Amino acid sequence: MSALGIARDRLLKTRFWSGLSLLLLAALLGAAVCTWWVLRPLPLNSVVVDLSIEPGQSVKTITYQAVLSGVDVSPSLLYYFFKFSGQSRQIRAGSYEINADTSAWQLLNKLVRGEENLKTLTLVEGWNWRQFRQAMDKSDFLKHDSASLSDDEIMSHLGKGGVAPEGRFFPDTYNFGKGSSDLDLLRRAAKAMDKHLEQAWNNRDMGLPLMSAEEALILASIVEKETGLAKDRRMIASVFHNRLRIQMPLQTDPTVIYGLGASFDGNLRRVDLRTDHPWNTYVNKGLPPTPIAMPGSAALQATLHPATSKALYFVARGDGSSQFSENLADHNAAVDRYQRGQTADKAQ
Repeated sequence: MSALGIARDRLLKTRFWSGLSLLLLAALLGAAVCTWWVLRPLPLNSVVVDLSIEPGQSVKTITYQAVLSGVDVSPSLLYYFFKFSGQSRQIRAGSYEINADTSAWQLLNKLVRGEENLKTLTLVEGWNWRQFRQAMDKSDFLKHDSASLSDDEIMSHLGKGGVAPEGRFFPDTYNFGKGSSDLDLLRRAAKAMDKHLEQAWNNRDMGLPLMSAEEALILASIVEKETGLAKDRRMIASVFHNRLRIQMPLQTDPTVIYGLGASFDGNLRRVDLRTDHPWNTYVNKGLPPTPIAMPGSAALQATLHPATSKALYFVARGDGSSQFSENLADHNAAVDRYQRGQTADKAQ
């Protein structure tokens, strides 16, 4: 090879290696920039951004939704990062919270793991439907889809058209994604009550004076409202079972109070006990037409596994417990002892 050819060859090799070095440098710089972008905190338009992902949404829709919600980046950049990560198909629907220190990488992991921004709502044993709705209405984290609906419309949405809502929702603490519909929470609580009631009814004691799970739910709601101490619950249930067997009025104040509704001022009067309405168990024998509250699991179990006794009466001792009696004379003596000055002669 001539000297000129050798020089040309060296020049070409030099240019090749220089070009390759530049390409490698550019690649390294590009990788560094990408790594920096992926790991740096995402710029947000507010301190916290709420991102809601609906089932079936595409990755492109999710990235645009993130930007619209307040993530201040190019939706295309976010889309290609999600897409080339190999995990985009694993993104889960839900309600997510993006904080100021969240990077794109952390956001992707959050969405893939389904780490929703969960809130809670506690439904308390013994609450009635009105109290339940008030608790939902006060939640800033629920979407209030039921706000404009009547009770009948709500129950129709839950597949329970024609059923009164009272007592149909299981008292518990429920987790939900921020922005979830209150109808979804109601649906879960209703299914939970159906499950607990069915299991309790299927495992009930034999020989109870109850004809259906519906009647068990009604009586359990009364037992729930009457129980002061947990240890008395099965005895209280026994009193009501004994009265039902001999067709003796239940004579329980909570049913009367329930029938008075919002007009009850905290003072139950004699005239209230004599006023006829479907929930007045002083006037009417048997069970009221609906539950009067949401019974918990313990009340359901006590109702369907009552204590064995002949008690027909009980009166509050003033310390949360109850005194049980088998006859009226003993009950009157208990009333004189524990509630001296009260003239009402009735089962509490």
